[in-house]
Amino acid sequence: MLSIVDIDRGTPAVASDKQVTLEIDGRRIQVPEGTSVMRAAAQAGISIPKLCATDMLEAFGSCRLCLVEIEGRKGYPASCTTPVAEGMQVSTQTPKLADIRRGVMELYISDHPLDCLTCPANGHCELQDMAGVVGLREVRYGYDGANHVFAKDKQGEANPHFAAKDESNPYFTFDPSKCIVCSRCVRACDEVQGTFALTIQGRGFESKVSPSQANRFLDSECVSCGACVQACPTATLSEKSLIDKGQAEHSVVTTCAYCGVGCSFRAEMKGEEIVRMVPNKDGHANHGHSCVKGRFAIGYATHPDRIHTPMVRNKISDPWRIVSWEEAIAHVASEFKRLQATYGKFSIGGITSSRCTNEETYLVQKLVRAGFGNNNVDTCARVCHSPTGYGLKSTLGESAGTQDFDSIRHTDVVLVIGANPTDAHPVFGSQMKQRLRAGAKLIVIDPRRIDLVRTPHIQADYHLKLRPGTNVAMLDTLAHVIVTEGLVDEAFVTARCEPEAFAKWRDFVAQDKYSPEAMEAETGVPAAWVRGAARLYATGGNAAIYYGLGVTEHAQGSTAVMGIANLAMATGNIGREGVGVNPLRGQNNVQGSCDMGSFPHEFPGYRHVGDAKVRGSFEADWGVTLHDEPGLRIPNMFEAALDGSFKGLYIEGEDIAQSDPNTQHVTAALQAMECVVVQDLFLNETAKFAHVFLPGSSFLEKEGTFINAERRISRVREVMKPKARYADWEVTQLLANAMGYPMHYTHPSQIMDEIARLTPTFHSVSFAKLEQLGSIQWPCNDEHPQGTPVMHVGEFVRGKGRFMLTEYVPTSEKVNAEHPLILTTGRILSQYNVGAQTRRTANVMWHDEDRLEIHPHDAQERGIKEDDWVGIESRAGQTVLRARISERMQPGVVYTTFHFPGSGANVITTENSDWATNCPEYKVTAVQVTRVDQPSEWQKRYQVFSHQQQALLDAAETP
Repeated sequence: MLSIVDIDRGTPAVASDKQVTLEIDGRRIQVPEGTSVMRAAAQAGISIPKLCATDMLEAFGSCRLCLVEIEGRKGYPASCTTPVAEGMQVSTQTPKLADIRRGVMELYISDHPLDCLTCPANGHCELQDMAGVVGLREVRYGYDGANHVFAKDKQGEANPHFAAKDESNPYFTFDPSKCIVCSRCVRACDEVQGTFALTIQGRGFESKVSPSQANRFLDSECVSCGACVQACPTATLSEKSLIDKGQAEHSVVTTCAYCGVGCSFRAEMKGEEIVRMVPNKDGHANHGHSCVKGRFAIGYATHPDRIHTPMVRNKISDPWRIVSWEEAIAHVASEFKRLQATYGKFSIGGITSSRCTNEETYLVQKLVRAGFGNNNVDTCARVCHSPTGYGLKSTLGESAGTQDFDSIRHTDVVLVIGANPTDAHPVFGSQMKQRLRAGAKLIVIDPRRIDLVRTPHIQADYHLKLRPGTNVAMLDTLAHVIVTEGLVDEAFVTARCEPEAFAKWRDFVAQDKYSPEAMEAETGVPAAWVRGAARLYATGGNAAIYYGLGVTEHAQGSTAVMGIANLAMATGNIGREGVGVNPLRGQNNVQGSCDMGSFPHEFPGYRHVGDAKVRGSFEADWGVTLHDEPGLRIPNMFEAALDGSFKGLYIEGEDIAQSDPNTQHVTAALQAMECVVVQDLFLNETAKFAHVFLPGSSFLEKEGTFINAERRISRVREVMKPKARYADWEVTQLLANAMGYPMHYTHPSQIMDEIARLTPTFHSVSFAKLEQLGSIQWPCNDEHPQGTPVMHVGEFVRGKGRFMLTEYVPTSEKVNAEHPLILTTGRILSQYNVGAQTRRTANVMWHDEDRLEIHPHDAQERGIKEDDWVGIESRAGQTVLRARISERMQPGVVYTTFHFPGSGANVITTENSDWATNCPEYKVTAVQVTRVDQPSEWQKRYQVFSHQQQALLDAAETP
């Protein structure tokens, strides 16, 4: 049950240097000027009854429960909206106030169902709590619907203007009969989420909460973030899981395993069963907010599709054979040893996961380097954000973003390029919308009209709708304007950057060929718009750049990241709050998987394997001689497999057969290997080509840490015991021991201690410190023992910032008569990455298939209508999707998501990749689109193969 103290903070805290002294109930209190009376009382431990106020929302003053008496003032002001004043004398508990509060509560209860014992909110209902606090013991009135008044002897009669329950949303119910019209849900949707999907309809006795224009919740603009549910003080909005399972008995704080925001949640439990996930108000990344995935889409963790027992088979055409853990581990070790004895020590490797913890990822790369004796380790992070590491390391000196999320509160100009925060990083997207509604300016650079371009109370100042593949051209032309119009922050550049590199860069971008007018034909963006956006970014105050996969997943991804860093340095927008270069990492631990040394050329902390001093520190700690040459990246592994020299692969928590480009090439490489080991929750697309399946553990079943997009290290805590006996780190340890390289950790905290011992940026990180501080942003070392929210303050990590020349090289993927359209890809709010998790939840109610978005002009030219089946053909392959006619697109560009394996989105992406990191060019594929009436040949083969593999799984037998 909620205590008064839990909910009595009222309005948010006010930052002010001036202090005000007042008396509340005879106690002398000093608080900052601007503080509300309610908050001042709460800070003094004095509770004032309330219903409409909450610390997540602005003060509203509608419930009339928090009234107080103030000496010298008439009436009874609401404490939540009344600011303190010097010398003020406040009384919160008087006989008159008690009478008023009881009268107010009596009216609330008069038309409220008295079914407390069976109500799902029983035990955490604020209305129930407040009735007890004010001493309400009798209700004399009820609602007289015929006369629209409250009358005696009507109590308990049904209020006729209440509608039936709305059960349309799969995760929560809406019961209007329990609504007290406090507006907290409406305000939460407006102030916290920023969707404006709820409203109060009617006036007086007819007032009621309504989704959109009297729609069902499922049909409204509601994005199911749960902010309204969390704000509701009654059972009007209730989680269905809470209704089904009842109150939790304990809770565990952990970190979400979806996107790179890294939201903190309180998992409320009944024994080993999750009742619900509640966003943690003390979470430093999310501050009590959430999205539909993190709050509700957790059913995959207990889904029947999960495999709980190890399985082996000799060939992928054989039925699976269920075996013990001991036999499975022994089999993998024997096979890997055989392959190395036959084909050499470089014939096997490993792939780490951006979904697993830092500790688990660290162990996989350690197993490869120390146990396999090579550096053949790579990660899915390379296919999304490896250009971030390369580009930022080259310019600023560190392979990570510069700010924390809260920095946006101080931003005056937001530049979003190649990112869609409201879909891919929704909780931060909401925070960004709050700042934009408060007056910050917005520049969006994206081929597609994302929601941020035009959303309630937000309109982008500039939407530079460039052609896919021209990011570097756009960044260079923005830089041209800044340089040639004298908008460079000369003092910053002189003090903080390498002068020779800057001089070369200035001359480079000042060339006429990079003028907006010269580049207009290449980018497709009017020169005047480019000039306006460049001037706004350079002169509009604190300017911050946020970018995503639309920047990195290009042939010039690394070049574009350097171009972004160049812009930030040239304008002095780095090294303080409100500015910076901010990559929005895709999966929950993309940053961590990179930090932990998952690349074939780098140890943890981004230090090259060829550095003898660095290598020596790992050799001394690990007790083994390490190879000094970089190993194979994933594409190199595929090529080596097809030429017969790479034969074995250990894959922890990654589905390369769905997520990597040119699917047919990937599956051919997997089929050429002799021992593919997949460790995951489900028999995913890659596991269909595996010889060994090792059951994985969900984030709810393990201890460890994740690192989000702002470098924040957060604890992951075991909520339930591993369904398959072992957490992922334990499985890797078992394999290492079987391979002959001993590991003897008893808890992930010991692994983090080793990481800290060997990695300078993590030197002062420990589980104990994380428990103390809640979370830490690296670098965390002797110089920054509490972590580093903002990087590059005073000087860059590398000393002086280095401007890099960013020559625009057009992509080799060009449109022609055969393939006249450009396909680009992205995510959608309700689904996540390859969909392995979200497809196994009720989120499919919003998005149950990948579709092709196409501009009306392109559709009309091809005779395509909404919902038609269309064939998409590239030089890599063909697939078939249903069409969605959309003016979000520009003519000549089509778009799809990649959440469903049967869609074959990556069947048609090509092998083009970033010049520096091999990050695939997912965002630019030349295609033709035609109306069809049957699946592609690939989809036909996929269906047959999938059915065969399911049959082999169904036939799995225990020897």
